[in-house]
Amino acid sequence: MNRLYAGTSGFAYPKWKPDFYPPKLPAKKFLEHYATRLNCVEVNYTFRQLPSAKTLEAWVAATPAHFLFAPKAHMRLTHILRLKNAAEFTEVFLRAIDPLRTSRRLAPILFQLPPNFKCDAATLDAYLQLMPRDLRYAFEFRHATWLCPEIYDILRLYNAALCVAESDTLEVPEVATANFVYYRLRKSDYTPEERDVVAKRARQVLDTGRDLYLFYKHEDDPHGALYAEELLARF
Repeated sequence: MNRLYAGTSGFAYPKWKPDFYPPKLPAKKFLEHYATRLNCVEVNYTFRQLPSAKTLEAWVAATPAHFLFAPKAHMRLTHILRLKNAAEFTEVFLRAIDPLRTSRRLAPILFQLPPNFKCDAATLDAYLQLMPRDLRYAFEFRHATWLCPEIYDILRLYNAALCVAESDTLEVPEVATANFVYYRLRKSDYTPEERDVVAKRARQVLDTGRDLYLFYKHEDDPHGALYAEELLARF
């Protein structure tokens, strides 16, 4: 059965007290509390360093069986190698996150490409050929040249999702390229009316038989987490 997974990009934010985290909750309990209210989290941590098995196993132990983690691909893959000659480090990265896969807690892996990385269809196709077909991948393109039918066709070939990312500066068209959809909602704020639109869009995705992974903006205030919780309550 298709499902809605909603959360934020990260969870370790003391500034979410007291509106999301209880005032006296210690930081080591943040994830456990987060997982009682939301059912997925995007992991920025994996963008800058490889997680230890001990860390991931502790995260799994702190959360219920239905809770999923969406790791961001390491910056070496997306920003340094730029998906080229990346087979060896891809194996290293996938091994590092394997505790999430083996525990069935792995949501799609997000590949966030740098803003100055222009469209390179051949590189994307060659990279996706390397990837295990039993995992889910989402690609966030931040240069407009990637947003074209040729790229959408490559993503469809490998059942990889075009990350539907929206911010105050860029909006990616809503094109479904996989049997799941991945949203990153990054505007500075969302009015009640805009959140109603998000809920309608989520219902439309679920009605197509696709899972939806949706992540609101996080960081300095708890609004994103509260918006994600509000959305889950509608379904």
